[in-house]
Amino acid sequence: MKGVILAGGTGTRMHPLTRITNKHLLPIYDRPMVTYAVEAMVTAGLDQIMVVTGGTHAGEFFRLLGNGHDYGVEQLFYAYQERPGGIAEALGLAERFVGGDRVLVMLADNIVERSIRPLVERFAAQERGARIVLAPVADPEHLRNLGVPELDGEGRVIRIVEKPAEPPSGYAVTGLYFYDPSVFEVLPTLRPSGRGELEITDVNNWFIERGTMELDVLEGFWGDAGESIDAYYEVNDFVRALRRRG
Repeated sequence: MKGVILAGGTGTRMHPLTRITNKHLLPIYDRPMVTYAVEAMVTAGLDQIMVVTGGTHAGEFFRLLGNGHDYGVEQLFYAYQERPGGIAEALGLAERFVGGDRVLVMLADNIVERSIRPLVERFAAQERGARIVLAPVADPEHLRNLGVPELDGEGRVIRIVEKPAEPPSGYAVTGLYFYDPSVFEVLPTLRPSGRGELEITDVNNWFIERGTMELDVLEGFWGDAGESIDAYYEVNDFVRALRRRG
């Protein structure tokens, strides 16, 4: 299994911080945000990783991560997204890197408390398809700004609704996605959303419609540090407290 870390986008929700750098290079406590995603993958057993980024600060990722060896990465690759065309478009840039392997896709602004190795192992044992990772979110207003799954009585996902006015469950779809190689057959069929982007929710609903989507629910803390300035500082506060306890 290979890992793809998506670290592009314009970071408009993080202005003015992102006027001077890519949001995934902003510090979370004592080190740049993107290094948490790298660490999560390496500790889960993935040692071939691609970082997809874009914009005027892309070269700073190479300055930070280099060949990846200092972070435990055996082979580290880079891809450049020329314009902010969405998560699904960014994933498409990794097609040749992934080849015929399975892939874990992680948004670089997602911070998780616990090891994701059990999630990787469960997907490796899954026959085919995809796997999403959910996190409980108690605040309905917060859910209205996220992707939210609708679940059936057996806990299987029926569909994912993006930014629902009435959230169909109390869970958010986090920025960790697992796919088999068929994901690269789906991407060329997508059409841009109203935002002019190729949406990862459309990819996930494609697998759901074919009955090949599984799910996990995260234990411990999950935060999207790129969601807003407030979310960024909330994640910082959590990580700082966790590191001081540890």
